[in-house]
Parts: sequence; C-alpha cells; structure tokens
Amino acid sequence: MANKAPGHDRREKIRNQFWGGEDAWTGDDEKGWFRAPRTLPLILLLLKDKRLTGSLDPASVYLELWSRHMSAGVIEMAHEGEHSYASGYSGTRSVRTWQERMKILEELGFIKSQMVGNQRHRYVLLVHPTVVIQRLFDEKKIAPLWWDTYRARQSDTREASYNERKNSNVVQIGDAKKRA
Repeated sequence: MANKAPGHDRREKIRNQFWGGEDAWTGDDEKGWFRAPRTLPLILLLLKDKRLTGSLDPASVYLELWSRHMSAGVIEMAHEGEHSYASGYSGTRSVRTWQERMKILEELGFIKSQMVGNQRHRYVLLVHPTVVIQRLFDEKKIAPLWWDTYRARQSDTREASYNERKNSNVVQIGDAKKRA
C-alpha cells in the first residue's frame, strides 16, 4: 500500500491482535470495489425519507449506481433488468420498479441520464451529492436533524462543504482539475 491512511498501523495492530487468522477486507491491491463519499450512508438514509421520496425508496438504486461508477462521474449502463435485479427487484415488475426509482433520483437531482436509441438510461451522470443536498436544504426539503448530522459527518471526514467547493473555484474537466 503506497499511501497509508492516518491510523493505519494502529488499526492493523488491532486487527492482528483480535482477528489474526482472518482474511480481512483491506482494499489493498483489490479489484472490484468502488470509491464513494463517506457520507453515502447518510445520503441513503435521506433517500429513504418519505417526506422527500414518498412511498418509493430509491436508496438501493442509488447505491447500485455508485457501485457501477468507474470514473468521470459517468456510468455506462447495462441492461435495465440487470440493474433492477442488482438493486433488489425481481419479478414481472422489477424493471418498472427500478425505472420509477431512477425517475425519483433524476427529479431530485442526484442523477442525470442520457437516452440513446431505445435505452432510456444509456449513460447516467452522478451529480456531486454535496451540490444536490445543498439545493434540497435550501428548498427546505431536508429535516434539520439530518442536515446537522450530515454536516458534522462532512466535517469529521474532511469532505468539502458546498461553500468550500464553490469558493475553491476548482472546475472538473475530464480527469484533469483546472482552476477557474
């Protein structure tokens, strides 16, 4: 592992002390895992809030999209049936159920999609969650307790707030960052 996270040696010592013989998930030299914001569990909780999404819960669909993300914020979508199954839906209405949740995510601003041919969601863009959440907060669609918990977690993980991102004047272009 090239760059060790702060506290890595301490956590490795704890793992060896209590679970020395176990094959632990470390992420080191692994394939098949994805990067996501450390606030993702709170975002998934927000997506389960009936005041925001009604009776339709798009959290598993959003998580499945994150797990497909490779780079540049863009997901090259597979067959809708594959996505619906991986999101936890099976049966005759699975694709329709998945499509309904995708629509909610798009309406809330968490994703944008591009239709190509007959494929409604050929490409999907993951909009930066901090931007979406700030807009939802400004529209008074987020409960104060959730907002305070989210902001505290952002601070704990040193994730930039909306204002910090906006004030840094960093614009993403392709894989390169350029100052505006």
